[in-house]
Amino acid sequence: MFDSIGWGEIVVLALAALFIFGPERLPSLAKDAATGLKKVREAVTGVRGQLHESLGDDFDSLKDLDLRQYHPKTFIRQQLLADEDDTPVRRPNGATAVGAPRPAAARQRDPATPPPYDVDAT
Repeated sequence: MFDSIGWGEIVVLALAALFIFGPERLPSLAKDAATGLKKVREAVTGVRGQLHESLGDDFDSLKDLDLRQYHPKTFIRQQLLADEDDTPVRRPNGATAVGAPRPAAARQRDPATPPPYDVDAT
């Protein structure tokens, strides 16, 4: 979660907290923040345990679920471009599944001509 924050940023945030809250209130605020974080972790663990109990073996299959296939744009593209025999499936890296037709390359526009303009659409 905090992979992009370096030690320099952490030191700056600690100094800012020290100046804003003062040395008297900072230890109590840190203790309250740690207690709150512990409660959040316990709640997440409890929810995960309840899901595991209620779903049983299906809970493990949820880890392999790819939610990107349910994105509206991807779902509509799959439904509109799907043949009855061969369903193209787009991968996140842009590759298509084996047997799926490759999309046609977009036609390049001549930079010397202006783009089309529709008075009624704008």
